[in-house]
Amino acid sequence: MAGGGALRAAVAAVVLAAWSAHGLYFHIGETEKRCFIEEIPDETMVIGNYRTQLWDKQSESFLPSTPGLGMHVEVKDPDGKVVLSRQYGSEGRFTFTSHTPGEHQICLHSNSTRMALFAGGKLRVHLDIQVGEHTNNYPEIAAKDKLTELQLRARQLLDQVEQIQKEQNYQRYREERFRMTSESTNQRVLWWSIAQTIILILTGIWQMRHLKSFFEAKKLV
Repeated sequence: MAGGGALRAAVAAVVLAAWSAHGLYFHIGETEKRCFIEEIPDETMVIGNYRTQLWDKQSESFLPSTPGLGMHVEVKDPDGKVVLSRQYGSEGRFTFTSHTPGEHQICLHSNSTRMALFAGGKLRVHLDIQVGEHTNNYPEIAAKDKLTELQLRARQLLDQVEQIQKEQNYQRYREERFRMTSESTNQRVLWWSIAQTIILILTGIWQMRHLKSFFEAKKLV
């Protein structure tokens, strides 16, 4: 990869409910790094699927990338700890489980310096991120556990309820943090107001004593 001065990180805030799934595509240049922010409850599985397309100047369209062109995926938790850091191919799937509730940063960049064909070019990345119970492959689960349609539906409902509980716990966690921040801010404002009042009183006393000394020196009092 290029040096830190050449690296341009574009951070897109993608705030979704914990049981949501979404797909998107974006373009990155040779030295670009694209990051997304996901608010995720604790103990929640996240699956990301991606595929890349390389811009072809002759056909003036995006074509499937060559196998040698890969993507590096890095995931950090709200504390900045690296949860996942791995090199993948031109098409792949990454998985991780959150252990800390909050904003997780998911960053992707290409191994473009290894590919002469990509030099000065443009890469389109199709990304689909699934969070929570959407990560479950229910047809596969039904076939493996030999579940009836009713049993499978009950399993889906149980997973949804579990994910809703996680989301509610996360919202309570966010409310608690917001309350603590508000109380801390209010306390700072209160102490600052008290400090200002004390400074004004001391300044007034000093001015009065100074004026009294001035008048006494001038024999006006």
